[in-house]
Amino acid sequence: MDLNKFTERARGFVQAAQTIAMREGHQRLVPEHILKALMDDDQGLASNLISRAGGVPARVVEAVEAAVAKQPKVSGDAAQIYLDGQTAKVLDEAAKIAEKAGDSFVPVERLLMALCMVKSKAKDALEAGAVSAQKLNEAINDIRKGRTADSATAEEGYDALKKYARDLTEAAREGKIDPIIGRDEEIRRSMQVLSRRTKNNPVLIGEPGVGKTAIAEGMALRIINGDVPESLRDKKLLSLDMGALIAGAKYRGEFEERLKAVLTEVTEAAGEIILFIDEMHTLVGAGKSDGAMDAANLIKPALARGELHCVGATTLDEYRKYVEKDAALARRFQPVMVTEPTVEDTVSILRGIKEKYELHHGVRIADAALVAAATLSNRYITDRFLPDKAIDLMDEAASRLRMQVDSKPEELDALDRQILQMQIEEEALKLEDDAASRDRLEKLQKELAELKEQSAEMTAQWQSERDKLASARDLKEQLDRARAELDIAKREGNLAKAGELSYGVIPGLEKQLADAERQEEQGLMVEEAVRPEQIAAVVERWTGIPTSKMLEGEREKLLRMEDELHRRVIGQNAAVTAVANAVRRARAGLNDENRPLGSFLFLGPTGVGKTELTKAVAGFLFDDEHAMVRIDMSEFMEKHSVARLIGAPPGYVGYDEGGVLTEAVRRRPYQVVLFDEVEKAHPDVFNVLLQVLDDGVLTDGQGRTVDFKQTLIVLTSNLGAQALSQLPEGADASDARRDVMDAVRAHFRPEFLNRLDETIIFDRLARGDMDGIVEIQLARLLKRLAGRKIALELDEAAKTWLADEGYDPVFGARPLKRVIQRALQNPLAEALLAGEIKDGDTVPVSAGSDGLIIGDRLGTSDRPKPDDAVVH
Repeated sequence: MDLNKFTERARGFVQAAQTIAMREGHQRLVPEHILKALMDDDQGLASNLISRAGGVPARVVEAVEAAVAKQPKVSGDAAQIYLDGQTAKVLDEAAKIAEKAGDSFVPVERLLMALCMVKSKAKDALEAGAVSAQKLNEAINDIRKGRTADSATAEEGYDALKKYARDLTEAAREGKIDPIIGRDEEIRRSMQVLSRRTKNNPVLIGEPGVGKTAIAEGMALRIINGDVPESLRDKKLLSLDMGALIAGAKYRGEFEERLKAVLTEVTEAAGEIILFIDEMHTLVGAGKSDGAMDAANLIKPALARGELHCVGATTLDEYRKYVEKDAALARRFQPVMVTEPTVEDTVSILRGIKEKYELHHGVRIADAALVAAATLSNRYITDRFLPDKAIDLMDEAASRLRMQVDSKPEELDALDRQILQMQIEEEALKLEDDAASRDRLEKLQKELAELKEQSAEMTAQWQSERDKLASARDLKEQLDRARAELDIAKREGNLAKAGELSYGVIPGLEKQLADAERQEEQGLMVEEAVRPEQIAAVVERWTGIPTSKMLEGEREKLLRMEDELHRRVIGQNAAVTAVANAVRRARAGLNDENRPLGSFLFLGPTGVGKTELTKAVAGFLFDDEHAMVRIDMSEFMEKHSVARLIGAPPGYVGYDEGGVLTEAVRRRPYQVVLFDEVEKAHPDVFNVLLQVLDDGVLTDGQGRTVDFKQTLIVLTSNLGAQALSQLPEGADASDARRDVMDAVRAHFRPEFLNRLDETIIFDRLARGDMDGIVEIQLARLLKRLAGRKIALELDEAAKTWLADEGYDPVFGARPLKRVIQRALQNPLAEALLAGEIKDGDTVPVSAGSDGLIIGDRLGTSDRPKPDDAVVH
């Protein structure tokens, strides 16, 4: 007896039997230990053979465990295991049976056959499970199909398709595949290719999520329904699991042996099996090591001979990257392009699969929600494809509603918390003896009784509504099972059962379900159906884009947007109105869907509020003035710096990092994008922006399309500002404005300016605007001091002094910040450090003859007088 002549799995079972003997404290390795090891196998080769031989594996397991338990146990040194004489006979018998059958190695099934033939308790256990040597031999011949065990891994080739493939036709027969809506043209084209004499292998090529795998499942459904050409009737469509095929293939040649076993079974089926290979590009390079062939080269001969009927599926990028490069593989497949369905087709698909999702989640999905899922996903989720993204929206919205149904309603939860709080107060009052406490306790107990009664009523109503939903869900499950049984009855030609289901059971269940859904709609506490609002809420959560219906508060806020912006930006009515109109158009759904929400070029002198207005818009939309992408265009003065915006091209340093602009918008598609000081950038940088301003998209360095349709684009520039800043107070600005536009046209190309929604010239700040700006700047200072509870009280004279000192027609409002810093903040800081002003103080500020007076201190201006004296 040479164990080296046994296959790896057979040797493994002998070692496992030895482990069982050691664990149980047995000194002899008997045949029962080997049988137990075989029956404990996860892959179930022995169990499968026993079942095929007409035996009952459960009875064999029961009998062998009883036999093992009866073996005498030895205490002490149990590590020494002796080979029992019967076990040696079994191993010898297995070797003889294998040699007689022409096997080079002794496989597991010969070991099982020997256990069935050599007299032992193991043979008794097999007989207890109704296993005979003759029937077992027939089962082995059936599984071996004439093949001999010529390698140490021979068992890998048995029932290879059961191990490494999933039968789609069987899954369709059992109702485990969702209905396939549409895609008739692609399915017909695939069948047409499959019916060819040679090169009869279609490959479905399309973007991720468009329904390539669903087409294969649709073909399986058509095959079982007989809705296929005669040449494809009664065929089996099996999906190959490349992961299972590769997993655990440790030794050289093991993967090839598994794949060869799969191909052999397909070939022996004589065209009855069609193999579906999802992610077909994984064939290229799969299992390849030094000197070995990959899976693609292994299947080429079978494809060339027409022995292997194959349907592949892969994406456009991966087909180009892997399959097209191997011309010998590509020519054996016929491409079938699978395009993204339209929004209308997607709605039809959603209507077809809606019932499955309703059944799974136990909630109803309104038809309007399906339309919303298709339209909103198409408009706002641009980096994925229909129908996948619409199905995901519907699924998540139903999942959220299900969670809400299972949770306690908000009003009931609040009431129960209030009751708990009052019960704590009641227990505390019971410990007090005074009259006031007793009166309060009496009132509290009365209120508590009323609230408990109200809570009991609401809980009963909530429970009743939940029960109705559960009842509807049960009816849907019964209806789904009845429809599946009807399909099976029709296929089997069982007309009596089909008639009973069609005209008796199903109409009755449909009526009960309609009644249950009518009762559901009367519920007030639990939302019973997914509606467009829930779909919009999921889109909002995914993308950050506000798509839900505007609440009354938001409508009013948008209508008075100009007033809100003017709180931060003084004057500049034209600019504020233009930006507010763009935001209102977007929220009302009237903006051009293929362009950004708005694109503006802000022109004017420094310090007039161009950047401030952009921050104000970001603060208005997102309650955070920093919720914007700010790109300082002075950093893009070189021609090559455009790569920083969109990402470096392949082969350059930083290719994987992405672009400053594209990455920011890709991660947060709804925001303000500010290009500051655009005239300082290299002219070629503006070529990148042409596509953004016109089509609302930009392709980054890695070839990804970034969506800018939900961004508000603002460009600021000081071109020609000198003409405005040098105007006298109150002078006509029309000539100066013309000079500004001439400077802009001389610097920017016409195709760039023509793509902007509006070019807005900011007016020079007038002295009258400074009073409002002083109030804004002081409010910011007061906000910083509020943390220390220090208040400033400035009289009108002090504010006027600040406005006068801070006004400069050339530099706008920026000098005011420096005036406030020197005349107000510096003396305040000194006083705080000296302890003259303490937390909680109110500090009066007034204007003296020479400057500000802060409490008892003298402020100073940032402007030295002609005699260089400090202002007091």
